[in-house]
Amino acid sequence: MTTLNDTVGVADVIRHLSLYFEEKEAKATAYGRQFTELWHAARHASEGGKKFRPALVLTAYRAWGGNDEAAAVAVATAFELLHTAFLLHDDVIDGDTVRRGRPNLVGTFMEQARDRGVGGTEAAVWGNASAILAGDLLIHSAQAMVARLTVGARERSALLDLLEECLFVTAAGEHADVAFSTSVESPVFSEVMAMTQWKTAHYSFQAPLQAGAILAGAGQEAVAALGEFGRSIGIAFQLRDDLLGIFGTGQTGKSTLSDLQGGKLTPLMFYARQLSGSDELRETVGRADVTDADRDRVRQLLEAKGARRFVEKLIDDHRHAALAAIGTPAVPEAFQRHLHDIAHQSCERAA
Repeated sequence: MTTLNDTVGVADVIRHLSLYFEEKEAKATAYGRQFTELWHAARHASEGGKKFRPALVLTAYRAWGGNDEAAAVAVATAFELLHTAFLLHDDVIDGDTVRRGRPNLVGTFMEQARDRGVGGTEAAVWGNASAILAGDLLIHSAQAMVARLTVGARERSALLDLLEECLFVTAAGEHADVAFSTSVESPVFSEVMAMTQWKTAHYSFQAPLQAGAILAGAGQEAVAALGEFGRSIGIAFQLRDDLLGIFGTGQTGKSTLSDLQGGKLTPLMFYARQLSGSDELRETVGRADVTDADRDRVRQLLEAKGARRFVEKLIDDHRHAALAAIGTPAVPEAFQRHLHDIAHQSCERAA
């Protein structure tokens, strides 16, 4: 069965990323040691992960008979750079200094500052500024990679429009996430669900699939079907991620405390907070000193209130909507089967 862990063509993307960072690090030496170190840290931030976004670009491209592998790899690499940029900015927004069990770019530069005798506030400014600038540079590079494609003007223009929309929508989702988590806004449930789509589904599933198809010359009906599939399955993917953030185990690679400490207003938490007797939940979520015992109690509350069951139903509903969207002759049958496997993995994954 095809899964999100499949790496068809991803080795080429990894090589492309390596060459990209080698070029940038070499160029940065003319601007001082610190700037060179920034590019080295950005390279480090791009390493690891499933690389499923570039894989989606490549598989969609091949499904419609694309044969310019260099162009496809460039577009796939652009989406991976975009993903890394969003992670860098997300760490600044969330105040995180660790990612994937090791210091992230913010944490690395904060430690560097402290090693040189720079105090806490200044060290944080240095770390955050470095991550913001690195993310900005990667976003620009993603756009430049697409702009320089030696493909037809129509395809290049459509891809640039897609990338611009991707940035716009993802920023809207991130902004809404912060507004909801800080209580600047008091959303209704549909707004929390929209935030989930904007922040994750659009750039992780919808845009990569559409980009690969557009580059290969797929028709509008096919591109629209992939967009609907990506939107629905991307929401299901994030809802599963929300559940893993509370109910996961140490083997998932995802902290089961950070979402509680950060006060994230996910659909799971929103639903539970609207039910009677949720005072204990409100008092726990958002506390920096949340313990494993607190998390276990939150798990009990979410189970007892039916919140977990509610989100599982949402995941299933979005999976069915995603699969219905691609049930059209415009999408090749072999690729439909591939997307069925991706949908299953996205909804049932344990990590």
